[in-house]
Amino acid sequence: MPNQPISGNDLARFSGPQSFMRLPEVGSAEGLDVGFIGIPMDIGTSWRSGTRMGPKQLREQSAMIRPYNIQTGAAPFDALQCADLGDVAINTFSLSDSIRIITETYAAHLKHDFIPMTLGGDHTLTLPVLRAVAAKHGPLALVHVDAHADVNDEMFGERETHGTVFRRAYEEGIITPDKVFQIGLRGTGYTADDFNEAAGWGFNQFLAPQLWHKSLTPLAAEIKAKIGDQPCYITYDIDSLDPAYAPGTGTPEIGGLTTPQAMELIRGLRGLNIVGCDLVEVSPPYDPSGNTALTGANIMFEMLSILPGVPYR
Repeated sequence: MPNQPISGNDLARFSGPQSFMRLPEVGSAEGLDVGFIGIPMDIGTSWRSGTRMGPKQLREQSAMIRPYNIQTGAAPFDALQCADLGDVAINTFSLSDSIRIITETYAAHLKHDFIPMTLGGDHTLTLPVLRAVAAKHGPLALVHVDAHADVNDEMFGERETHGTVFRRAYEEGIITPDKVFQIGLRGTGYTADDFNEAAGWGFNQFLAPQLWHKSLTPLAAEIKAKIGDQPCYITYDIDSLDPAYAPGTGTPEIGGLTTPQAMELIRGLRGLNIVGCDLVEVSPPYDPSGNTALTGANIMFEMLSILPGVPYR
């Protein structure tokens, strides 16, 4: 019998282990189908900090989530062996060293055949995770939901930060450009090239105003058809949502996606060959209510629910 989250009917949700959905905590990915990993860092941010507290609050708020989704019929814990692998021991005083540590930690875990689901942490973390996942699976298709394209060449002289992730991934050949989908982009930039250059590489970009007042189910179907069976990574930046839904983030932009759109998009991606996911940029100090982390934890559950083999209506 696969691991089950502790039921709120057996132990009150405000008590018990501080793991994701109160799953067992383990030290190895051996025998797992899915492992939740926290990366508590914000040293790659350029505006508001606080995402180092993201994994802790995402786990805390995940205690609210029950294991069966009455909307979709998804029952991930009936099919997948899941556990919490704890946090990566980053060097909180060194971004470059933390990036090295993340890649090495994931490479060690990925000696086992499982899907890593990462709790962030600032978006810098996605680059070293992608390096490790691509080393196992080859070049990846990418679904990137975000207010920002994160394709700067450098920031303050640094080439690896939360705003340069996907330029580096493109340069290193670990993502397939025409199978990169950036969804929810908006806001302001310094020049038109902040948005246009990546389109020239082959990235498929969907600005938030194109998506206002629309269902994202058709877009998900389009993405799925274009990606096919190539190994795919999903990276979900919580600032893709409008600040009305997710104020607790480091670089908020008005005019974003809604939570129903987020759910439509993710549910529509069921059937992709997903080999990794992350949820990044939750900054608890900017949302004392915990609602941003609650939303993030639910998005993690939605991504878990579309993994191969999960019962679904």
